[in-house]
Amino acid sequence: MSWNPTHSPTDPAAGMQALETLIIPRARDLGGFEVRRALPSPQRQMVGPFIFFDQMGPAEFITDGGIDVRPHPHIGLGTVTYLYQGEFEHRDSLGTHQMIYPGEVNWMLAGKGVTHSERTSAQTRATPHNLFGVQTWIALPEDREDMAPDFEHHKKDALPLLQDAGIAARLILGTAYGATSPVTMQSETFYLDVVLQPGAVFPLPDDHEDRGIYVTQGEIEMAGDRFEAGRMMVFRPGDRIAVKAGLQGARLMALGGATLNEKRYIWWNFVSSSKDRIEEAKEAWKAADWEHGPFRLPPGDEAEFIPISADQDRIRLKD
Repeated sequence: MSWNPTHSPTDPAAGMQALETLIIPRARDLGGFEVRRALPSPQRQMVGPFIFFDQMGPAEFITDGGIDVRPHPHIGLGTVTYLYQGEFEHRDSLGTHQMIYPGEVNWMLAGKGVTHSERTSAQTRATPHNLFGVQTWIALPEDREDMAPDFEHHKKDALPLLQDAGIAARLILGTAYGATSPVTMQSETFYLDVVLQPGAVFPLPDDHEDRGIYVTQGEIEMAGDRFEAGRMMVFRPGDRIAVKAGLQGARLMALGGATLNEKRYIWWNFVSSSKDRIEEAKEAWKAADWEHGPFRLPPGDEAEFIPISADQDRIRLKD
C-alpha cells in the first residue's frame, strides 16, 4: 500500500511546543530478563487507551536461555505482543497455542478474565538467539470490560504497510492515513511500527485525540532537540506533529487513540474502572480454584502459575 498521509510532512521545528510529556522508562527485572517500562509512569498513566508499554530487550541468549512467563491472569484489557527479533510461544485458557514471530501480532482480549503464558520454545533454546520487541496493554471501554475473552493472531503480510520517501510504517492496530488493521478493536486506536531512513520526516496522524511516540532504535529530532532510543513523547491534541530521523535512521512505535471517559485502576495484571472488580479477581486468583473459579490454567501449561506474593497482597488501590 502506498503512503497516503492526511497532510504533507510538517517541519519538525514546528512541533516542539506541542510536546506535552517526555517519559524516560524505568528498568524492571522480570526474573533474569530486563524490560523498560514507559507506561504507566508518574507523568502519564495512559496514552489513548494504552495503559502499559514495555520494551523487551534487545537481549541475547547463548545456551539454553529464554523467557518463561508462567501462567498469570488478566481482566479488563487487551494484550498486544509485537516482536522485532525472536519468538514467543503463547498459550491461554481459551485453548490457544500460537507461536509469534517478528512482524506478526498477537492480540488477546482478557475481558472478564483470561490466563496465559509466554515462553521461548524448546527448539529456539537449543541454539543462541535474540529477543527484541514491545508488549502493550490496552484498557477496554467500561461497557466492554466484562466481555468474553478472545484471541487473534495476524501474520505480517496481513498488516497494512505504508511507504514513502524513507518511511516504512506497518499498521499494527486501528486506523491511520486511510488504512485499517485487520485486528478487531474495541475503541478508537492507532499503533504503528515505523522505520525511518536517515533524515526522513514522519508526520503523526492528526485525526486521533491522544498521540505518542516511543523510540526503540536510533534517534529522532524535533526543533533541534534530539531524542534517543528509550524515550516516549506524548503530544498535545490537535497539533500537527512531525519528527525527523537522525543520521543513523530510527525505528519507533507511534501509538494513541481516543481517551477513555472513566478512571482506570491498575493492580498487578488487572485493569478496571472498578476497584471492587479488581479485588474480586485478586481473591479468585489467590483461591486457585481452576475447576469452579473464574480462571483456568492454559491447556498444555498447567504445572505452575505465578502466585500473588505477600508483598503484592498488601498493596491497596488508591483513588
